[in-house]
Amino acid sequence: MPATLYVVATPIGNLSDISLRALDVLQSVSVIACEDTRTTRRLLLRHGIKTRTISYHEHNEGARAPQLAMRLKEGEDIALVSDAGTPGISDPGFRLVAAARDMGIPVRSVPGPSAALAALSVSGLPTSSFCFYGFLPRRGSARDRAIASLAAVAHTILLFESARRTATLLSELSQQLGPRPAFVAREMTKVHEEHRTGTLSELADWARRTPLKGELTLVIGGAGPPIASVPTPDELEKRFRALTAQGLKRKEAVKILARESGVPSRLLYRRLLDLEAE
Repeated sequence: MPATLYVVATPIGNLSDISLRALDVLQSVSVIACEDTRTTRRLLLRHGIKTRTISYHEHNEGARAPQLAMRLKEGEDIALVSDAGTPGISDPGFRLVAAARDMGIPVRSVPGPSAALAALSVSGLPTSSFCFYGFLPRRGSARDRAIASLAAVAHTILLFESARRTATLLSELSQQLGPRPAFVAREMTKVHEEHRTGTLSELADWARRTPLKGELTLVIGGAGPPIASVPTPDELEKRFRALTAQGLKRKEAVKILARESGVPSRLLYRRLLDLEAE
């Protein structure tokens, strides 16, 4: 009988953040597929787990996924972990999950730490809706387009970036998005955990002056400020013009206004028509 693939979240820093269920699964499976076996081994040694490990990372994922899927089909339970956090979230994993699903193999989540959600929860920025983009393209026109597209995002934005590129990214975001409120978290759950808040330009200045290591999580306020729940005609028109000036089509701008204000889009569209007629 096919076995089960367990997608197991592991600590993003503090090794005590592993769940009891995650430890039970890591102890019981036949093999643990790891982004870096050395990193996972430190976690396993901390908790006295001797399960075999096998590498599963971005450079061998294409070949390794079907191999592991066949082992699952033959009856071996497998746990999938990344170096930190939840597998598949800007980390390898989706190819193995997809291969298992295609073969009818059960896939189960063992939820736990996530750097993106951990940073969002303490950022002080709106959490009711957000957009996660992970790592942006590193260079060229793809990067320029990705950064420009963020200007129209109405929701809170979550990004990952390496320490050595953080100052540059914050500076580019400041130029494209303006004085947005933002939050940067580094070394989360570790001894030297640090949080910084400010505008994008203020954080860019901080990052240029500060020696940084590892990867950082950025949380950025969405396009705004949000309109009051019952916007006045002047507020409505001003916000609509700001959105369309960013390149949004009329219908897209109306949808954003509806989400921000809680007013049905059909009523907003009617109001805008009246304002244009005036």
